[in-house]
Amino acid sequence: MVPEKKKIKKVLIANRGEIALRIIRTVKDLGLEAIAVYEKPDSEAYYIRIADDAIMIGDRPRREYLDIEKIIWAARKSGADAIHPGYGFLSENADFSAACEKAGIIFIGPPPKVIQNMGNKVVARRIMEQAGVPTVPGTGTLAAGDAAMEQAVSFVNQYGCPLMLKACAGGGGRGIRKISNEEELKTQLPLVRAETRSAFNDDSIYIEKCIESPRHIEIQILADHHGNVIHLGSRDCSIQRRHQKLLEIAPANLPAGVLEAMYDAAIKGARAAGYVNAGTVEFLVDGKTNEFWFMEMNTRLQVEHTVTEELTGVDIVRQQIKIAEGEAIAIPRERVHMLGNAIQVRINAEDPKNNFMPEGGKRLEVYQSPGGPGVRLDGAVYQGYRIPTDYDSLMVKMTVRGYDWEQTLQRLKQALNGFLIVGPKTTIPFYLAICEEPDFKAGKFDTGYLETHEQIFNYAEKEREVAKLTKLIAEIHAKKMNPYAY
Repeated sequence: MVPEKKKIKKVLIANRGEIALRIIRTVKDLGLEAIAVYEKPDSEAYYIRIADDAIMIGDRPRREYLDIEKIIWAARKSGADAIHPGYGFLSENADFSAACEKAGIIFIGPPPKVIQNMGNKVVARRIMEQAGVPTVPGTGTLAAGDAAMEQAVSFVNQYGCPLMLKACAGGGGRGIRKISNEEELKTQLPLVRAETRSAFNDDSIYIEKCIESPRHIEIQILADHHGNVIHLGSRDCSIQRRHQKLLEIAPANLPAGVLEAMYDAAIKGARAAGYVNAGTVEFLVDGKTNEFWFMEMNTRLQVEHTVTEELTGVDIVRQQIKIAEGEAIAIPRERVHMLGNAIQVRINAEDPKNNFMPEGGKRLEVYQSPGGPGVRLDGAVYQGYRIPTDYDSLMVKMTVRGYDWEQTLQRLKQALNGFLIVGPKTTIPFYLAICEEPDFKAGKFDTGYLETHEQIFNYAEKEREVAKLTKLIAEIHAKKMNPYAY
């Protein structure tokens, strides 16, 4: 059913940090008003300063951003006629989409039923199978109690090990466990069920055959209320830790015929799901045969949407807003081509050598960022900013593009070296080590990359002389004296 077109005037962004700032910029670019919300720990956040108005929704970190009633209250208070959820928090919550609909507020995302169906991995698999999209062999939702183990053992007898235990409502790398043998299955099944109950308030789990060391490939799609569905190319998100992405590349380095088949599968799957707005269909790809299987569909804007934007020239957030207004997609098929390569890295305040331990609580004594041709920064930090302990440690996403892989890699190294950050440890030296690793330079990587290339964690931790000098200057400025003078 095609809704009546409705012009949006004011958008509330139900999120925080860099993604809130990124959405605010497009909202303003469209000549609309941008309303920010924030919890008390975010009261010094940069995105609040850029918004046209900001509403504090409470004191509790990570709680108020998840409170549907408070977000709807803030929208009504500000007069916002639309809400953009960003990513994380409530972005894939069907109840939130429904609450917006009930309140007469436009939700800039898919309809509630679509979010619900795609959020349940078993239902999503069934929809894709019916649409003719290849899926990894798997079970339906496992029964409760001892019957679940009987189903699991039956699956092992048919497909063997390893296998993956997964939460039906999973996401963000949670509720996933690799099982290597039947003994592990017996001990891990109840643990995974308990973990999913804690994480998602739902202990439904299922089993998939484990595709070892595959490539993780995404297809970005846009779909409108008029039945138009298009793709915006591919992304390779194979380099991960604990099923969470670290570095994203566009386009995926696959044969043209394989990519075309994946584009067709993604579009067929989106149509079968009744999809509307921006979304991502994710596949696992066998690195030797290039056979691919549907993994899941993300019903929101992705963290890594920037690499797609840089190569296609399409502002995905702008398209989301236009689709939500009831407009038809106006991007000719011939415009969708990916010229060159792009890489996104997440500059986090973390210590990669210490299991990526967050550096929360530390202050950015010095913060200078790089620039130059083909360099895009999406961040929300500034000199003097204290890394929060209550939220994730992402400081800035950097996307670098070039005309070919070699130039893109060179620009990435140059840009990473162009950062000057004094205070917390960061993921920058880790990415520089990856840039020098022969397999990565040759474009050879899969989801097992970190486990098979442990040498990249042996990078030297050295403080550049310019960083030492800048730190000294900052200290002199703060203390109004030279602490080393005598």
